[in-house]
Amino acid sequence: MDLFPAIDLRGGKAVRLYQGDYDQMTVYNADPAAQARAFVEAGAKFLHVVDLDGAKDDTTANMDTIAAIARQGGLYIEVGGGIRDEERIRRYLDLGVNRCILGTVAVKNFAFAADMAQKYGDKIAVGVDMKDGFVAVNGWKEVTPEPGVAFCRRCAAAGVRAVIATDISRDGTLQGTNMELYRELLTIPGLRVTASGGIAAMAELETLQTMGCHAAILGKSIYTGAIDLAEAVRRVQA
Repeated sequence: MDLFPAIDLRGGKAVRLYQGDYDQMTVYNADPAAQARAFVEAGAKFLHVVDLDGAKDDTTANMDTIAAIARQGGLYIEVGGGIRDEERIRRYLDLGVNRCILGTVAVKNFAFAADMAQKYGDKIAVGVDMKDGFVAVNGWKEVTPEPGVAFCRRCAAAGVRAVIATDISRDGTLQGTNMELYRELLTIPGLRVTASGGIAAMAELETLQTMGCHAAILGKSIYTGAIDLAEAVRRVQA
């Protein structure tokens, strides 16, 4: 299973939100590039980056920071947050980002997301954020009437190869991830599932690995020390 330590960017700093609430934010590192280097030193091969400013305000304020992280090398980098057109996809890929995550745009303009998935293949993933089981968009501020699992099935049918599924109620809480959600998503043929939100213990990672999850994202758990990243890499990373 691939392990993606997470860097959420706001104002050029590495932060974490509680349940997606921008007003409940903790700054963990003022130098995200240094944070990425620390992840590499712990053995990480992958990195999940979210531009929170992009997700909320559709800006590119953190692009220079993401470019600096990519220039360091040593990590497969996926980036999400405010990617809503092909130009931004190309800009990120040109910076050295390996995969772009389409979130809000995949819901608002499904045909575009399907087209990008067909055109760019493994360089595209869809981020499916769920609140009470329903898809949430626009920085988690708007909840749609479509169930998240149904949307993931629709993505797979359209040729999307990977989804990053987050239960917002668990995100940043260290209360454990939503295992039942991932058990259901893993029944969708041909879809690689990344678990995100609330993973708080090594045992959860091992369970996700046994279930057949393709990847897991680690955020607050590694910043607070609840999970030791180096140990997690040794025990569950493929």
